[in-house]
Amino acid sequence: MTESTTDTTRRAVIFGAGGAGLAAALAACGGDAGAPAAKPTGPIAQTSDIPEGGGKIFEDLKVVVTQPVKGEFKAFSAVCTHQSCLVGTVSNGTINCHCHGSKFDVADGSVKDGPAGAPLPEQKISVTDGGITLA
Repeated sequence: MTESTTDTTRRAVIFGAGGAGLAAALAACGGDAGAPAAKPTGPIAQTSDIPEGGGKIFEDLKVVVTQPVKGEFKAFSAVCTHQSCLVGTVSNGTINCHCHGSKFDVADGSVKDGPAGAPLPEQKISVTDGGITLA
């Protein structure tokens, strides 16, 4: 084997390994955030768990439940419509994505601040005896 053939082979191995690492990193960075989660059979929370004017994120279910006004409960996808990151917090009347700064209204999921251009999709819930269940 000549020296240039050895260099070419080494480069191919190095670039191949780097490409595999890059693919793994990209898959981990938002890869399945948009995948649907398994629907639980019972309540996911109690109404007392959801602060008035705020909400709670259920990362494993990819759902955020809010209470825009006392006694009114809403649920939305917790997957940001900008680049499919999971939203990170609920505060000051908005559902907040820390990936790129999008903010969504706790009452209707509409975009309050971009870069997201579409609202968070609403999820159906039912409230019975103080328990909140995904419908």
